[in-house]
Amino acid sequence: MRKILKKRTKVRYPRYVMSKIGKTRAVEATAVLRDYVPTTKWMTAETLKQMLVQHKMVYIKPNVGMFGNGVIRVEMSDGEGEIMPYSYQLGVHLKRFKTFEDMYASIKKKTGKAPYLVQKGIHLLKYKGNRFDLRIMVQQTPLRDWETTGVIGRVAHPSKIVTNFHNGGTLKPVETLLQSYLPAGERDDYVKKLHVLGKRVAKAINTKYRGVKEIGVDVALDKDLHPWILEVNTSPDPYIFRRLRDKRIFAKMRRYAKAYGRL
Repeated sequence: MRKILKKRTKVRYPRYVMSKIGKTRAVEATAVLRDYVPTTKWMTAETLKQMLVQHKMVYIKPNVGMFGNGVIRVEMSDGEGEIMPYSYQLGVHLKRFKTFEDMYASIKKKTGKAPYLVQKGIHLLKYKGNRFDLRIMVQQTPLRDWETTGVIGRVAHPSKIVTNFHNGGTLKPVETLLQSYLPAGERDDYVKKLHVLGKRVAKAINTKYRGVKEIGVDVALDKDLHPWILEVNTSPDPYIFRRLRDKRIFAKMRRYAKAYGRL
């Protein structure tokens, strides 16, 4: 009898993951990373109020979105006698409210039916008076290992709450941003730790989403220099790294990206 051979179908895993909550839960699944992830929940009136009471400041963001669009900073004053203790900022516009209910109704007009997340707010460090965070770029090498290929700083526009370059932010070398917070001898070691953190995040994401070849990890630093993983992007913009003086960094990114078919 002639054997009927079944043709094996090659499984194709998606390379890009849009859901922010999905990526957050993938990172949290790795025990050593949980202390680096700020509490993140689906936004409802209940979860927003609960987290405001606990943290006083939170960010809400669309579950699917890019370039910091739709991100809102929400605050609750704990000062007694405050007439308008609730506020939120979207873009450059700040609004204040007497009650949580009034504020939430206004927020829902902005967010509509789109699913939003609420995340514990991290008070970012500042560079020349403006908030900044970091982008860690991690890529698969041609040998399919994970390597952190670059770290760059993003300084927010003075009147905005997001740091994204495409939303008015300014790019700076991470070493420049850390000058005011760490002596020269400790800055290199700190950046090396960020490299290790980036690789761990990439492996955690890749465990759940096997098609991912590169990630950009958005990291906030608090006053104790503790890094907080705000978000993971599976389609990060490598071209922002062309702004760095060391051109070898972008050259390597481009080489790796070509190897896995991005460029």
